[in-house]
Amino acid sequence: MLAILATLLFVSPIYITIVNAFKPESDIENSPASPPLHPTLSNLTAAVNRPDQLIQLGLRNSLIVVFCSVILIIPLASAFSFYISRRRTRTRAVILAVLAAGLMIPPQVVLLPTIRILTVLGLDHTYPGLILSNVGGGYFSFAVFVYVGFMRAVPSEIVEAARIDGAGLLRAWWSIVMPLVRPATATVTIFLSLWIWNDFLNPLFILGPEQGQTITTGLYLSLGQMQIDFGQMFGIMFLAGIIPVVGYLFIQKQFVAGLTAGSVK
Repeated sequence: MLAILATLLFVSPIYITIVNAFKPESDIENSPASPPLHPTLSNLTAAVNRPDQLIQLGLRNSLIVVFCSVILIIPLASAFSFYISRRRTRTRAVILAVLAAGLMIPPQVVLLPTIRILTVLGLDHTYPGLILSNVGGGYFSFAVFVYVGFMRAVPSEIVEAARIDGAGLLRAWWSIVMPLVRPATATVTIFLSLWIWNDFLNPLFILGPEQGQTITTGLYLSLGQMQIDFGQMFGIMFLAGIIPVVGYLFIQKQFVAGLTAGSVK
């Protein structure tokens, strides 16, 4: 019973967003939890046709940040994980302990120092600055932890055989190890993409409204101070959630394989 209540509590925001995205403003105010009796696409149309092009620009900016961040984190984290997975147990434990600090320290604590560093480098209020902060943050530590767990299960004989055949460590990592840890790559890709897509503080303070906004900060900036158009707001949230869902469905097979790896022999 407790599990059912927890599931309903988790699913309720998704349900509210979906049903209200297709309801007129009056129906949303009168009964926000009821299904749409007279479905309409006016909320989605209004969101897409905004003069500031919040949906178009927000989705574009979010895709740029997510793609560039993930495409940099995955090879860096996997290569570093391959290196430390071949080290001695004590050395590996020390490195993982240092990386664990990156996961335990709240991002809000290091936000101001990060902004100061980017300002010194001339990367504040820029996409490269935001992407660099993602690469150097806790996302990298998370990716390393996932990859190390998978790479330690790769038999060392496979790598040694590749070395005997003349392959260097770089080629052995890319051609031999990376295909074997494909489920780990899918797991890291999904989690990092969702976290970066939903990130609010970093885009708000690092990127800023002067250079555009991601979909999360755009939704925040679109809220009126005196009055809120709930229909349009739910339409924006519905459109903002489509791309993550499609991305998850596209690689869910590898993601499930990553979660269940090692559960059976």
